[in-house]
Amino acid sequence: MRLGAHESIAGGVHRAFDRAQSVGCDAVQIFVRPNRSWAVPPLNEEGIALFRARAAETDIRPVVAHASYLLNLASPKDDLWHRSIDTLIIELERCDALGVRWLVLHPGAHVGTGEEAGLTRMAQALGDVHNATPGLRARILLETTAGQGTRLGHRFEQLAWLLEHTVEGERLGICLDTCHVFAAGYELRTPKGYAATIEAFDHTIGLGRLKAIHLNDCRGKLGSRKDRHEHIGDGQIGVDGFRQLLNDPRMGRLPGLLETPKSDDLHEDRQNLAVLRALRET
Repeated sequence: MRLGAHESIAGGVHRAFDRAQSVGCDAVQIFVRPNRSWAVPPLNEEGIALFRARAAETDIRPVVAHASYLLNLASPKDDLWHRSIDTLIIELERCDALGVRWLVLHPGAHVGTGEEAGLTRMAQALGDVHNATPGLRARILLETTAGQGTRLGHRFEQLAWLLEHTVEGERLGICLDTCHVFAAGYELRTPKGYAATIEAFDHTIGLGRLKAIHLNDCRGKLGSRKDRHEHIGDGQIGVDGFRQLLNDPRMGRLPGLLETPKSDDLHEDRQNLAVLRALRET
């Protein structure tokens, strides 16, 4: 497993490689545009060239993108729903221009309309995105969620339903977040629990659809439904859960990416990566 972290694109998308290199990343996750604003500044040819050059120079790969947290493709509000679709299309096109293969997306929240209505709305939105982006190599990865509030994606069955009922659903993959699945009620700490969780995922979705992993410990208890990331070994999952995952040969082909809290000097990324690498068995 190539280990890395989510790094800032402040100063230009290519600057994420500088930060990733400084903490010892093999892989990296980024936003492809400012995350907290609907405004999307243009991505010019110079920026694309700088990004691709730094990718080649550092050999930090793969690069995984994360979609804006503002998007809600399950929203019952038409204005937000259409705006989310339009923005997701732009983000996919930016990924394609940069050579980024995967764009991680939260499945969205039904905001009181119910699970069935939310999933139907989400599938329709994803189909519209696929129809608007024929020929793009960039693909959406639906992320497992903690299920906080009315957020969808906390059960493997919900994600499997979206894969099956979305137009061109074969273009979709899955990103598994360790904090989120644990908070959703899937055990990771014991060999028996970890095996049961991965077996459930494989039976319901299929390990072939798993393309990336977010490596985050969890501040809340098993099944808490609270999305609270913690440093590796400092949360309720503990190092044993991550030891099992890192040494599972089925996961060796995937990028493992930290989304843990950090300060400006990024020393937490260095520490968490060191902990993860120490758990690998030779």
